[in-house]
Parts: sequence; C-alpha cells; structure tokens
Amino acid sequence: MDFNEQYLTYAEYRALGGTLTETSFNILEYEARKQIDLRTQNRLKNVLEIPKEVKLCDFHLINRIEYYTNNLNNSGGTIASESIDGYSVSYSSSAQISELIRSKNYELQDIMLNDLFGVIVNGTHLIFNGVE
Repeated sequence: MDFNEQYLTYAEYRALGGTLTETSFNILEYEARKQIDLRTQNRLKNVLEIPKEVKLCDFHLINRIEYYTNNLNNSGGTIASESIDGYSVSYSSSAQISELIRSKNYELQDIMLNDLFGVIVNGTHLIFNGVE
C-alpha cells in the first residue's frame, strides 16, 4: 500500500527519535494526518512545503495515538487487574474504555491547539475557525 502526501516522512520521524516500524508509522501517520486535516479544515491540502510545526504536531499525535491504541487494545474485555493471594480478577468496564476514548480525543485536540496555534499557511491561520 502506498502512503502519499504524508506531513511527516518516516525518515523525519526516525530523526526525531521515533521507534515504530515503517508499517506501523504509516498507519498511525495516516490517522494523525486525518486528525490534523479535520481540525484545520483541510487547509494543508496541496501545500507544497509542510511547516515544521505541522511536522512536530504529526510526530506528537503519532506517539499519543500509539499510546491510546495500545491501551484500548489491551483493555477491551481483558483483565484490568489481578490479585494472586486472594485470587481476584477484574476486567475493564465499558465506562473505563469510554473514559480512555474521551481522554484520547481531548489530548489530541490539546496537542493540535498547542502545536498549531498561530501557524499561518497561505495567509490563513491553520486552526482559525471564526470571522476576522
């Protein structure tokens, strides 16, 4: 599968200290890029040179998406805690999973606001949604 129009290349990701395999990176970068596109209302489409702030935002999003993906995969109907001596097992509840998803959405929005606030591309603020 070909991943085109990435905001952050795998080589740039590795140079920033990323540790994912290229396949995992491509999948998570696509998800991070879609989050950025949603928040910026596609203002980066057809931009020839992606600003460094966007590249760093993409890097931060990839790391957090990986974190939440691993936690969601590990919490869906699996053991949340276990005690050996008294043998007690508890499983993740749907409330815990819902809270994890809410935390993910909030944190991704916060990353984009912090990383992209004030960034101007083609004369327009990336996360500007109001009236001048």
